Amino acid sequence: KEEVRRRHIRLHMEGALTARDKVGVQDFVLLDAYTSESAFVDNLRKRFSENLIYTYIGTLLVSVNPYQELGIYTMNQMELYQGVNFFELPPHVYAIADNAYRMMCSELNNHFILISGESGAGKTEASKKILQYFAVTCPMTESLQIARDRLLLSNPVLEAFGNAKTLRNDNSSRFGKYMDIQFDFQGIPVGGHIISYLIEKSRVVYQNQGERNFHIFYQLLAGGEAERLAYLGLERDPQLYKYLSQGHCAKELSTNDKNDWKTVCNAFSVIDFTEGDLENLFGIIASVLHLGNVCFQEDDQGCAAIPDTHEIKWIAKLLGVYPSVLLEALTHRKIEAKTEQVICPLTLELSVYARDAMAKAVYGRTFTWLVNKINSSLVNKDCTQKTVIGLLDIYGFEVFDKNGFEQFCINYCNEKLQQLLIERTLKAEQAEYETEGIEWEPIQYFNNKIICDLVEERHKGIISILDEECIRPGPATDLSFLEKLEEKVGFLEKNNDLLYRHLKEVLCRCQNSILRECFLVAELENRRRPPTVGTQFKNSLSSLLEILISKEPSYIRCIKPNERKEPSKFDDFLVRHQIKYLGLMEHLRVRRAGFAYRRKYEHFLQRYKSLCPDTWPHWHGPPGEGVERLIKYIGYKPEEYKLGKTKIFIRFPRTLFATEDAFEFSKHQLVARIQATYKGCLGRREYVKQREAATKLEAHWRRALARKEVKRRKWAVQIIRRFINGFINRNKPLSPDNEEFLVLVRKNYILNLRYHVPKNVLDKSWLKPPGILQTASDLLRRMCTRNLVRKYCCGVTAEWKAMMQQKVVTSEIFRGKKEGYGESLNQPFANTRIDEGDINPKVFQVMSNEKIQYGVPVIKYDRKGFKARQRQLILTQKAAYVVEHAKIKQKIEYSALKGISTSSLSDGILVIHVSPENNKQKGDAILLCEHVFEVVTKLAMLVKKENLVNVVQGSLQFSIGPGKEGTIVFDTGPEEQIYKDKNGQLTVVNGWLRGTGKQF
Repeated sequence: KEEVRRRHIRLHMEGALTARDKVGVQDFVLLDAYTSESAFVDNLRKRFSENLIYTYIGTLLVSVNPYQELGIYTMNQMELYQGVNFFELPPHVYAIADNAYRMMCSELNNHFILISGESGAGKTEASKKILQYFAVTCPMTESLQIARDRLLLSNPVLEAFGNAKTLRNDNSSRFGKYMDIQFDFQGIPVGGHIISYLIEKSRVVYQNQGERNFHIFYQLLAGGEAERLAYLGLERDPQLYKYLSQGHCAKELSTNDKNDWKTVCNAFSVIDFTEGDLENLFGIIASVLHLGNVCFQEDDQGCAAIPDTHEIKWIAKLLGVYPSVLLEALTHRKIEAKTEQVICPLTLELSVYARDAMAKAVYGRTFTWLVNKINSSLVNKDCTQKTVIGLLDIYGFEVFDKNGFEQFCINYCNEKLQQLLIERTLKAEQAEYETEGIEWEPIQYFNNKIICDLVEERHKGIISILDEECIRPGPATDLSFLEKLEEKVGFLEKNNDLLYRHLKEVLCRCQNSILRECFLVAELENRRRPPTVGTQFKNSLSSLLEILISKEPSYIRCIKPNERKEPSKFDDFLVRHQIKYLGLMEHLRVRRAGFAYRRKYEHFLQRYKSLCPDTWPHWHGPPGEGVERLIKYIGYKPEEYKLGKTKIFIRFPRTLFATEDAFEFSKHQLVARIQATYKGCLGRREYVKQREAATKLEAHWRRALARKEVKRRKWAVQIIRRFINGFINRNKPLSPDNEEFLVLVRKNYILNLRYHVPKNVLDKSWLKPPGILQTASDLLRRMCTRNLVRKYCCGVTAEWKAMMQQKVVTSEIFRGKKEGYGESLNQPFANTRIDEGDINPKVFQVMSNEKIQYGVPVIKYDRKGFKARQRQLILTQKAAYVVEHAKIKQKIEYSALKGISTSSLSDGILVIHVSPENNKQKGDAILLCEHVFEVVTKLAMLVKKENLVNVVQGSLQFSIGPGKEGTIVFDTGPEEQIYKDKNGQLTVVNGWLRGTGKQF
């Protein structure tokens, strides 16, 4: 029996892994082809197709945005993952959160969870789920309920002021956010702290097509009370405000601004904002909208002026400044010398810059104040030592068609974080192998660190160049920066981010209490140039890295499966791109540098002990010895595993899969035997009860069915009668007798018609209608035809129309007359066959102001000796030129052109005949061209005499000079030839096998 059981286990271990073939592996470390990017994408696609959006790479979580609700974030799910070993359940964001929480509680050290990915990949949603998990599963007291609520409700406030709709995401975070959640010694969340990075201030004054400004502007207009809007001087229509309408997307169907406003207002009340704070805050938001509507115009001296001061008065009221002072600050600039101040007027352009700079500065500093205000409400005043779990929701690495300064800084930040991930992963791997006494050589994987260092140095150099350009003596311009960097214009201005001193004085002395905190009078006394945006961002990034290095890491990599945010759609190319820049393959290679799987002896033995009779049902010795006995019984080979101090290390995924399959087989055998006995007992017991109950139910149920059948038949008879009556009266005027029947006929015809609608203008098919619907069918058919004609006409471009007109002329000239015409139909005509750079400048000088309409390389044959010479044929509006390098060999004015001759065969010979009375012309021009149909057509259209073209058969006469004529003979032969025969004629032989594809 034992031998048979052992043989069954081994046979099953060699079986097919059908379940994994369908849904992939839940940990990429278990991929056999772990170096293959295609295998990585295939595994991700398999799981995504089954709505399994989470996959591990060791302890790193890869999350694919499903763009739909999956029902995997319920209370039951939270309870399921609470306090469970990390790898015992399928991958989930709750597993990451729970693992970080338990490690923090047991080891009393700080952790952080880094969430990264593209815009729209689900980073913000992942951070929300983690916060909700902590709020629900952590122990809680009534006194700490407020701290928990404030942590949760800080999110909608920050999203309102820091998120916006972009082309890639309807709720894109336009700032980086790091949140520390503080826990006391019992693991109870008692407070928090938020740090923000690089708010995208430029969005306040400008949005790309299809994008919106920050949510709060639209939420205020859509949901604000009428009294509040009247106090702020605002209307509900966002189209009235320049700063909200530049993206032409002020109203977004996927966003309910009115409901979001209610959520934000509720959050304000919980986070401890006073009515005065809100009045000042919304006053600032309204003043930004009014500021965007301030219009400037030039006065007689070329200086900026504001003709309509309506908006200025509202801004002055809301910020608590004098209108005249604000008006002067927007149109004048204060320049300070050593002992005196000079007020000079601004140009129109500088005034617009000053207005936008003021709007960006006000919003940017207000956002910083808002974060600080939230932090003050989250701070825990208990001085006892606390542990924290940090959540870093960072903007994603992205490459757009046009990359701005903010995206440059964002990508620099992501490369630094990628370097940190690789370094920490390498250290963690090496530490585990050293602890377990397993040899490992990860030297080759440090190449990733070297690459990251090089990228970091490249970005450092660019930021340094920006800073140098901003602080060097003399005027700094984008052009001077471009000379060093050769990048896109606008980096310098965004890095400078200057606010004129005159405007800063106004803001420092305003009555709005929030702005008084944001713009301190002490700034006016500091004469030093403020640090650039690049320097500020670099410093804040360095401090962030110091924070992260001091904590134990967990990582979540978010991936968006498609650009259009569609459920169940997986774009391989887009996913591969994200896998590359997120460094997932490098992380996987680090984890697979040694052994694919490692597990503590206790856990491994507890799961697989049923596979060996020595360890089943209980093993009483040390776990390590039990595991060794187990794997020897199963048949592990020495090269497939290593035994560490506390863990077993399995090198190949297939070894683990075979063990897992054997366990499933063994488990099913045991369970099946128990189930069979128990089910037999239950079955006999249940059968007796059911037989007695069935006898009673059958009698009552048959009676109920009989009544139901009678009722159904009566109903059916009535329906059939009405249908027959309607059919009989179908041709009579509409009445109750035929109304239902006619409705049914119309419905069926319309439903069937949708499958027979013509696909193009030439399709004349149409579903034959019933007689009563003939008129409606005719109308629908005309509407459909008009729509198809309209679609076709809209698709015809001007360029295509012009080419088709040329093709029509070609048809009139050559159709049925010259060989090769049929093959030329599908070949488009070119605007020219010679670039202007290939034409000698001297030729342009000789042609003076004539515009070149067409040019093509040709071979010209002398009229006497028929010697072939390379030339260019250039057509202008007035004449045709035969050009040799820098010299015009022959000019043929269209007024002197007598005709154009070609042969009926497939050769490319054409003869341009000139009037013999014209003394300027030496004779006719004999040319050979690959594109004879194109050249003749364009020449005929320029001359506007299509009937001048003559397609000859056999031979043609041409003028050598005054009173002299020559002959060109056209013939066919085994191969192409052009030569002067013994009669002194030019003979053109067309090959029998000659292709005509080039003559178009």
